[in-house]
Amino acid sequence: METHNLTSVSEFHLLGFSEDPELQPILFGLFLSMYLVTVLGNLLVILAVSSDSHLHTPMYFFLSNLSLADICFTSTTVPKMIVDISTQSRVISYVGCLTQMSFYLFFGCADHMLLTVMGYDRFVAICNPLHYPVIMNASFSVFLLLVSFLVSLLDSQIHNMIALQLTCFKDVEIANFFCEPSQLFNCTCSDLFATNISMYLIAVIFGFFPISWNLYSYYKIVSSILKIPSSGGRYKAFSTCGSHLSIVCLFYGTSIVVYFGSAVSQSPRNYMVASLMYIVVTPTLNPFIYSLRNRDMNTALKRLCRTVYN
Repeated sequence: METHNLTSVSEFHLLGFSEDPELQPILFGLFLSMYLVTVLGNLLVILAVSSDSHLHTPMYFFLSNLSLADICFTSTTVPKMIVDISTQSRVISYVGCLTQMSFYLFFGCADHMLLTVMGYDRFVAICNPLHYPVIMNASFSVFLLLVSFLVSLLDSQIHNMIALQLTCFKDVEIANFFCEPSQLFNCTCSDLFATNISMYLIAVIFGFFPISWNLYSYYKIVSSILKIPSSGGRYKAFSTCGSHLSIVCLFYGTSIVVYFGSAVSQSPRNYMVASLMYIVVTPTLNPFIYSLRNRDMNTALKRLCRTVYN
């Protein structure tokens, strides 16, 4: 396979879901509709939270920011994919590839961090209810949000610096529908030992510790709920964190499939489908999970709809 010097590589070629011309209109309509549902659904959550004073609490403050991160996360990859399908061109420039990768990592990590912060919020609310208003005050909530975005920026820039160290490429075809970091690194002919070590360290720091905290917090939450004597009280307590738990399971489940899929699966198509689940399906389902399982959000959405129609 021909080796290209970095200075001569001006563009990469992305992989499509299908080469069949008859399937292109179907794929275009499917992905466009999913993207619009994702944007509109999460936008409704943001509008509902901002317009209803009853939802001006730390839990819904973080939820509205999660919805904003979901919109941006999906927008880093899906519009480009839709344009590629319509134009039958899957070329992306070198600068465009690094830019897309940076925003993908930033908003993906922001999702990850916000779910961790929301887990902490539910942990305090259920395990230390009397101290909740003092601990989760407005200033501390904003501080946690800023920390989440700063950590996301750090994660994105570390990957960017690793990518900029690549000196040559053995191939310019990325085996995914966007510039996914691991697939981009697989295209290089440089020694990947140091890169792989760095990637595993990043995964431990930015992945393992937050996931471990979520597992610990929900262990404590479930233990506290089971100590409530009445079944009605247990149901009410669990309903306050059931939506978040559903989203955490969906987010981390698809993330694990994508992460291990890159190491196990030899089929790029399977890996692309797993990536699609992670990037499109999860952000699409988040608003529905919160609106269907949360009475306050349901009420706020109905009130918002009445306001719009009146």
